[in-house]
Amino acid sequence: MAQAVNADLQRERQNATFDVDQLTYFLHGGIEKTRRKRYLQNLAIQGIAKLQHRKLAQLSREEQYELLLRKFAYVSELEKQLGLSDPTDLYHLNEAVMTHEPSGFTLHSAAFVSTVEKLASDAQKEKWLPLMKSFRVVGTYAQTEIGHGSFLRGLETTATYDSKTEEFVIQSPAVSSIKYWPGGLGKTCNSCVVMAQLISNGQNLGNHFFLVQIRDFNTHEPLPGITVGDIGNKFGFESNDNGFLKFDHFRIPRTNMLMRYSQILPDGTYISPANDRLLYAGMTSLRAMIVGSNERSLCMAVTIAVRYSAVRRQSEIEPGSGEVQVLDFQTQQFCLFPQMANAYAIKFASKAIMAYYHNVAVHINKGNLEELPILHALSAALKAYSGWICTEGAKACQFACGGHGYSEASGLPKIFKSVEPSCTYEGENTVLMLQTARFLVKSCSRIAKGQSLPGVLAFLQMSSGGRSSLDNSWSTADLILAYKHRARRLVYDVAQKLQTSIQQGRQSGDAWNANSVELVKASVAFAQLYIVETFADVIEPLNGRLKHVMETLWQLYAIHGISSCLGDFLQDGFFSSHQVSLLQSRLLTLLAELRPNAVALVDAFDYPDAVLDSALGRWDGNVYEALYDYALQSKLNEKQVLDAYHKYQRPFMESQWKQNSLPVVQSHL
Repeated sequence: MAQAVNADLQRERQNATFDVDQLTYFLHGGIEKTRRKRYLQNLAIQGIAKLQHRKLAQLSREEQYELLLRKFAYVSELEKQLGLSDPTDLYHLNEAVMTHEPSGFTLHSAAFVSTVEKLASDAQKEKWLPLMKSFRVVGTYAQTEIGHGSFLRGLETTATYDSKTEEFVIQSPAVSSIKYWPGGLGKTCNSCVVMAQLISNGQNLGNHFFLVQIRDFNTHEPLPGITVGDIGNKFGFESNDNGFLKFDHFRIPRTNMLMRYSQILPDGTYISPANDRLLYAGMTSLRAMIVGSNERSLCMAVTIAVRYSAVRRQSEIEPGSGEVQVLDFQTQQFCLFPQMANAYAIKFASKAIMAYYHNVAVHINKGNLEELPILHALSAALKAYSGWICTEGAKACQFACGGHGYSEASGLPKIFKSVEPSCTYEGENTVLMLQTARFLVKSCSRIAKGQSLPGVLAFLQMSSGGRSSLDNSWSTADLILAYKHRARRLVYDVAQKLQTSIQQGRQSGDAWNANSVELVKASVAFAQLYIVETFADVIEPLNGRLKHVMETLWQLYAIHGISSCLGDFLQDGFFSSHQVSLLQSRLLTLLAELRPNAVALVDAFDYPDAVLDSALGRWDGNVYEALYDYALQSKLNEKQVLDAYHKYQRPFMESQWKQNSLPVVQSHL
């Protein structure tokens, strides 16, 4: 029998000033798509309930690994039964089954198959893709080594071509060259795409991709010349068998090099790609996908923290007036509402970058690479920025829930452990920001030469100087102009410093390193500008009360972002001290304006309880009952008196009594 909804939470929903369903439909593409999402997720949730009887954190690592394999098998079979092929349908189904819980198969489709689709020749795809999509060949993406990660040119694994046998000899020349961290590599995969230094006719031709079978397809035992295994416990993703892989003169056929853009002929002759960037174009899709994964983590964390803050009553505002909802405290609003704004902002940006990726991918397939550099720069910046901001946001939400936020029952530890590693995988964030900075600096040079730039870089063509005309009318254009001004100044300032350093005789690499902190700051400003503009553009078509609420949330995002980096906006006098006072006052006013709609804004994300997986964030608000139920499920409670009491605790206690000449304690005081 369902429990009644917590009265405080019910009142929050009744007091909202807009239609929550209207916002949910907007976020999910309309009423029919929302219904479709709910239908698929409910199907998945009902099935999973039969497989999983304990929270993931209550299982051993081995049990977690096995459970996620079962979950993956279940959802794959469900996809076949329903005849699903639409990416959105597949996304919703998998979200309901494996939220923040990757399995050994996770990178099979996301990285292994997708890399082959992008980089294999037509003949290779015809041969391999049917085997991969039917899971005869199960793989992952093996790039990172123990000694090298984001610096790809430093990778040490070699693939030396032997023209006599028409084979590549894959070798791990040192301990530092052992492949390390790929998900699913440890125990699940029988193959992988390996990035290695291609050597032919004595010449190192740089990194290329190779399809490598590592385990026997029937016995699943490692092949001779292969040493492979699981890397052990780590922070988060315990259900995934991240692995290591060492090659000892392991041979693969010449045709196992992915040859869509570059080739090795039988005699060892190398045919180079028309553009080296094509080999790495696939990374942009993974980074764009990570932005979506990050925003989902923050959306869930905010949902949990806001709902719990509406249910939790603690302390008094006026002495004797009784305990109040924690959400009524301005400090709690200041902690959570900017995170709520961040969640919406990153959500809209993730959709925009994925749409842009799909558009550019069409052009790339036709041989048009004009937009690839901006896609790379933008996806790198957003992957990095979303990783930082969503990690900080998830941790802030955990803090906001007090002690209960540290219980696995809250769902917040799992969320944090899933989003925080995104700051390093698929490109360490600082390195990615520096890649974006390199593109921005080059764009300044293009302007100097009179060349045109894509629209997303139009801010670089603005005139320098000027002062803000911001007043208490809170014009959207004025707030966006502040972000444009700041981004332009930071990019040009650091570009000028680089040029001056080189002109003074400094080596370019040294000059770059000496200005790298400011280069990262310029890239962050670029990312924030893109996000604040995207947010404004997305909500523009809305109307009525919903538009008013979303404009208030957008304004909070914009003003909080300015407040957090105020020095950047004050450095050249763009804002006056009076305008700063206006901004700081408006920030607090916005908290109060959003207070009645806080629960409604997180409800609109539309996460079922089974997906949210949180005692604190449950829809009905019956938090304390859920926490108590979770405690009762602890394995330590399966026996009232543990074996450890008789083995260790009791003997220790008795030894202390004897040492202090105390009588044996009676059964009752």
